[in-house]
Amino acid sequence: MSGLLYTVVAFVVAISILVVVHEFGHYWVARRMGVKVLRFSVGFGKPLWLRRFGRDQTEWVIAAIPLGGYVKMLGEDDDNVPQAELPRAFHRQPIWKRSAIVVAGPLFNFLFAIVAYAGLNMAGIDGIRPLVGKVVDGSPAAQAGFRPGDEWVSIDDRPVRSWDEHRLYLYEKAIDRATVHFVVRDASGVPQERLLDLGSLATAEVGAALLERDIGLTPALPEIQPVVGTLEAGGPAERVGIAVGDRIVAIDGQSVMRWAELVEYVSARPDTALRVEIERAGARQTITVTAQAHERGGQRIGRIGIGVQLPALPESMRVTVRRGPVEALAAGVATTWHMSALTLKMLGKMLMLEVSTKTISGPLTIAQYAGASAQIGLDRFVLFLAVVSISLGVLNLLPIPVLDGGHLLFNLVEAIWRRPVPEAVLHWGQQLGILLLVALMMLAFYNDFMRLLE
Repeated sequence: MSGLLYTVVAFVVAISILVVVHEFGHYWVARRMGVKVLRFSVGFGKPLWLRRFGRDQTEWVIAAIPLGGYVKMLGEDDDNVPQAELPRAFHRQPIWKRSAIVVAGPLFNFLFAIVAYAGLNMAGIDGIRPLVGKVVDGSPAAQAGFRPGDEWVSIDDRPVRSWDEHRLYLYEKAIDRATVHFVVRDASGVPQERLLDLGSLATAEVGAALLERDIGLTPALPEIQPVVGTLEAGGPAERVGIAVGDRIVAIDGQSVMRWAELVEYVSARPDTALRVEIERAGARQTITVTAQAHERGGQRIGRIGIGVQLPALPESMRVTVRRGPVEALAAGVATTWHMSALTLKMLGKMLMLEVSTKTISGPLTIAQYAGASAQIGLDRFVLFLAVVSISLGVLNLLPIPVLDGGHLLFNLVEAIWRRPVPEAVLHWGQQLGILLLVALMMLAFYNDFMRLLE
């Protein structure tokens, strides 16, 4: 299966699973509340498959546009309900029942994430040993006293078993500009304390490579050789004939022994023609490639569109973190809670202009991650689904008309005011909600396209 087809299929599967989870939450609670459900649709537009089941002959539909879905309930959009069925109409239910039905969709997204994380924790999450290999000079890690050979024991009294086990926690602490307490065993095996001050990190620059790029810590891994592992489609390297598997032995006459030397040299020379000497099948040849300029952290850097070929990880550096059912469930709840809180925190900081809106991703970026995670393995794809499910749950609870959170807001107003919200207010509220969502989607698409152009 080609990369593009793999990405498209993985994206459609991911969206379909998450839509079914969300809408089933609405459906399941509606049925428990005695509300008649007319249709359960995965996708929008013309039905490709339609069947009726159950006492109410609910329509189960797979529609042509697989980018969402909905549950249609009796009386939700139509006041012309037969007298005999009025008790089962959504709009005739008390506020608490309507609110329970509305909130069920996002709650099922959170429950899905909890179950996914718990399942992964019970099955075992592969990782690498939390052993420091390199500390960047002048970095927060260097200032905290970290040294190569330090092995993490705990982070703020949380036991550490793998390098990435508490990456989310550290990300949250970096956003809060907090100080984190590490306990490590140094190279001689003696316990030591390290106080890592994250207050110097700019919130807007905190990203996925927090530990390595921002904090200045990299794990003790085998030396990465200057061998091309991947090629950016249409990138400078591919255009001049560099191929996967090529070993770069020199640039502009300077020998290259490690991947880091290659990155450092190219990054410092944007818009510059470079003479790259490669070794392929035992023969050497020189190719000229121009480093393309990119913006990163307010600086222009050079890139030629190649990715690293990662060496095999020694058995001594491999770890598998596995938990029992109770501990795994607790870890699933904790991870879902922290991820939800972090999502809300980031949204708040965007509104305060402390975090760039460039972090917002749209369908293109999500599709890329879906395809990449699916190709790595089922566990990574499930992890991807859990993260996106949490994001959908949080987004749908925002108090924006049209979203579930907007319906909850109107229900709250109705409960306080003790009468239904006027139709005119509902109408204009929905128009405003649609406008906000369209603006958000346009921003997400813009970010997607800009990432493709980088």
